[in-house]
Amino acid sequence: MTPGLRYLPGHLALPDQRQLVENLRAAVAAAPLFVPVMPRTGRPFSVRMTNLGPLGWVSDRGGYRYQPGHPVSGTPWPPIPPLLLDLWRSLSGYPHDPEACLVNFYSGGAKMGLHRDEDEEDFSAPVVSVSLGDTAVFRIGGPDRGGRTTTIKLQSGDVLVMGGAARLCYHGIDRVLGGTSTLLKDGGRINLTLRRVRKP
Repeated sequence: MTPGLRYLPGHLALPDQRQLVENLRAAVAAAPLFVPVMPRTGRPFSVRMTNLGPLGWVSDRGGYRYQPGHPVSGTPWPPIPPLLLDLWRSLSGYPHDPEACLVNFYSGGAKMGLHRDEDEEDFSAPVVSVSLGDTAVFRIGGPDRGGRTTTIKLQSGDVLVMGGAARLCYHGIDRVLGGTSTLLKDGGRINLTLRRVRKP
């Protein structure tokens, strides 16, 4: 296991998972899922996404960045649910609350190439990731591209905490294994990524 990476299988009980899905339905009604694009090429991501919290991560031809409103409507992002704030406070070891929660929805053949979460100011805060729905094959390597990687099958309710040396490691989703969960009515996977953006 990569130093600084904490893998907590089944950390969220099924009732909590269902509660989060209900929270997300309301959030998506207020801040609909959108398709980000790569800055230079304009190539669309295969995931759809939205955000929760004071800041939200977006990607378009203008680059990667955090902003306080939805890129289409301009309205503020919905708040982070209390259940997720409690999760952050119990697992992050960081004295301040997250400012952003990325919501990535994987359907069909959606995946996420290897990347680093490096658009934040404060790397001393970990990234806390929650999996809901179908199982995903998660891959993590080192702080540089190339080299040895490790895979973990993330199931619904699993939580990852990427801190320390793992905070700036390359990671991604190779594929989602359809039909492995009944949590989401129409299948697919939701990944919730809690992040601190600014230094206190």
